[in-house]
Amino acid sequence: MKQAVIGLVAHVDAGKTTLAEALLFRTGAIRRAGRVDHGDAHLDTDAMERSRGITIFAKQTALDHAGAHLMLLDAPGHIDFSAEAERTLQALDYALLVVSATDGVQGHTETMWELLERYQIPTFVFVNKCDLAHDGAGELLGELQRRLSAGCLDARGLVRGGASQEDAAASDEAALDEYLASGTLAASTLARLVASRAIFPVFMGSALKLEGVDELLDGIVSLVTERTWPDAFAARVFKVSRSPRGERLSWLKVTGGELVAKRVVSGVDGGVAWEEKIDQVRIYDADSFETVMRVGAGRICAVTGLSHVVPGSVLGAEPETPRPALQPVLSYQVIPGEHDVSTVVHALRELADEDPLLQVAWLEQLHEVHVQLMGDIQREVVQQLLATRYGLAVSFGPGGILYKETIAQPVLGVGHFEPLRHYAEAQLLLEPLPRGTGIQVGTRALEDDLDRNWQRLILTHVLEREHPGVLMGAPLTDVRITLMGGRAHLKHTEGGDFRQATYRAIRQGLMQAREAGACVLLEPWYRFRLSIPAEKVGRALADAQRMGATCAPPEMEGDTARLAGTAPASEMRSYALEVSAYSGGRGHLALEFSGYEPCHDAEAVIDAAAYDPEADAANTPDSIFCSHGAGHAVPWREVSERAHVTIDEARLRPWRAADESFFAG
Repeated sequence: MKQAVIGLVAHVDAGKTTLAEALLFRTGAIRRAGRVDHGDAHLDTDAMERSRGITIFAKQTALDHAGAHLMLLDAPGHIDFSAEAERTLQALDYALLVVSATDGVQGHTETMWELLERYQIPTFVFVNKCDLAHDGAGELLGELQRRLSAGCLDARGLVRGGASQEDAAASDEAALDEYLASGTLAASTLARLVASRAIFPVFMGSALKLEGVDELLDGIVSLVTERTWPDAFAARVFKVSRSPRGERLSWLKVTGGELVAKRVVSGVDGGVAWEEKIDQVRIYDADSFETVMRVGAGRICAVTGLSHVVPGSVLGAEPETPRPALQPVLSYQVIPGEHDVSTVVHALRELADEDPLLQVAWLEQLHEVHVQLMGDIQREVVQQLLATRYGLAVSFGPGGILYKETIAQPVLGVGHFEPLRHYAEAQLLLEPLPRGTGIQVGTRALEDDLDRNWQRLILTHVLEREHPGVLMGAPLTDVRITLMGGRAHLKHTEGGDFRQATYRAIRQGLMQAREAGACVLLEPWYRFRLSIPAEKVGRALADAQRMGATCAPPEMEGDTARLAGTAPASEMRSYALEVSAYSGGRGHLALEFSGYEPCHDAEAVIDAAAYDPEADAANTPDSIFCSHGAGHAVPWREVSERAHVTIDEARLRPWRAADESFFAG
């Protein structure tokens, strides 16, 4: 039987969940199509989803149609939960992008389209709510072709042999030869073009009125191709959740061989190898499930028994996943109220186990707990989860911009830890990386000087935590940290000694960079799309200049002007209210995270933070040396001169990927 995993993705209020209900109803998977506004949708089973009328957690269901088995994953549509949607993409064979005919292509639609391109997922498009739209089908198709891809083609013409087939043929040389020879394209050729993302069939209808749903089902079944999966076992984790009974569920896409209950699987977590046994294997339909003994390649399931995996983990022969493109830009203080702070931190870390981007931080010097979130709606959901799941009534402080720090030039940091009967020294080369790279590590240390196991331990310590910068204590990012050399003592070195040496080496290097003016404060930037009345375009351009934004010249469509560009997130947070006010409610602002760039007002932000890196005792750049039988602190400026290891200048050249050194992380 032909099978495929298809994900439903959309901007909020496009009618994605309503379409899922219609697909399930028309194929007999459910007896009655529920409605989001009635709170009885088959896939919106969570109380928060029903009350808010939005999808928060990705859900699985399945249907059979015309000899094909289609597994559906309903992904969240709200921007605050776009990270959950991105994780879901890693389990898909195809995507079904839902666009509202009344709203057209929204900013979040374009963001999801870019993610589908990033993960190279073949995509169908369903234009929903056509019964409510005033624009013709041709205008809607034209907007999709302009703003998404010229390969968006009318599905009816593709399947039935219309003008769309000629456009499809032009996208591929072999297809063009076939079209010129026969005047048509075979269904297998069209399916190949869809699978290669050369074309994107566009269906139109109304999910609520079941219009165009049968045509969509027939079209999908005829245009998906059966994949051939490897024989060796492989799987990818795309989600972690908790069952109503508190069981930890790991959601997998089996990408090779067969997953069998009671199978022992292994992996690496934080540089430490682990091995665990899968207990139950479950096939879910919304909140109900069936326990099975095995699941073949190409299918999705949930398993119990794995405590180490997180979304993005791989099992067996599956290759590593790319870093997620979407990142939170806001940091909120969690106010525990009457609850013990350690209990709150434990609960938050369990939630972060399900959503790795939640990033829980205990700021010891401030005695504060902070979490990183995508926006206010996600904050409300986390607050409600803490209350319903853990009985914790917490509140949140105002959200602040999540700044990060990096460096602009290489620097060699030295950390030495030698109190009485302890010894460790680490020398780390810190080099700047392109934006969005994160932290990378490697080694150029000689094994004759430092045993391979000690080298691995140092690299593990580099990756085991976020390292605060020295401008305002924000997390360090976009830096390659290469171990150049170090020293251990046969009798006195313990594992914790290298943790101290590693942390101090990174900190000492950053202090050198700060003194040289090579530390850079980064802030999140938004990609914005602004639609306003044409007569207000002057105000909008003046605002963009004031906020330090960059934007393309405005595009005029009748009496509407459209601006697109990028701007600092700190300047755009409340701008939607301004737009509504000066446009008389006719303006619309769409924001999406575009990445981190140098802070536009770094001096003011650093001054306001009033951070003194030398007074941060928990993250000291100084080292401990032993003299006359006792350890004593040596200020960071003097550490390099007193280091016990001398690094050959030839080895201080920038590390290159072609180097044969081993790496961690």
